[in-house]
Amino acid sequence: MPASDLVDTIVEDERWDALNLEALSQAAATATLKHLAHDPQKFEICVMGCNDARIAELNSEFREKPTATNVLSWPSEDRAADQPGGTPAPPGKDPTGMPVELGDIAISYETCLSEANAAAKSPKEHVTHLIVHGVLHLLGYDHICEEDAALMEGVEKEILADLGIADPYNI
Repeated sequence: MPASDLVDTIVEDERWDALNLEALSQAAATATLKHLAHDPQKFEICVMGCNDARIAELNSEFREKPTATNVLSWPSEDRAADQPGGTPAPPGKDPTGMPVELGDIAISYETCLSEANAAAKSPKEHVTHLIVHGVLHLLGYDHICEEDAALMEGVEKEILADLGIADPYNI
């Protein structure tokens, strides 16, 4: 399977086409997996580009928060570390050699553009950051406690630096 098949992109809001969500998602997911020494050809991720109304529905349904947000992730399995600040378990391998589904990501156009504009950032760089963030969630990283947040943010910064994107937390 070629690396271009890593991400299945579903565009529900045509405004994503101007940012080329598919290419941004492929690049961000590939960089994330390679940075963590995972072969991108062995995995699959689904990214849905939607709008604030749709992501608010999803946020309400899955997190009981009836508001829009920038990105949501649904890992295919729990890979979180046992200890706060610990490295998550690596994804398993499919015994048949088929790509392993890591999970799904939804990202909202309006919220992403609003955040990028408010921070005077490039929308493409901000979306790339959020896709990296979402893929890390699929891989078991989180930011609920301080130790986990420090680990996840550190890994995000390294991946984004590999992609030529400045530290998003140093505003």
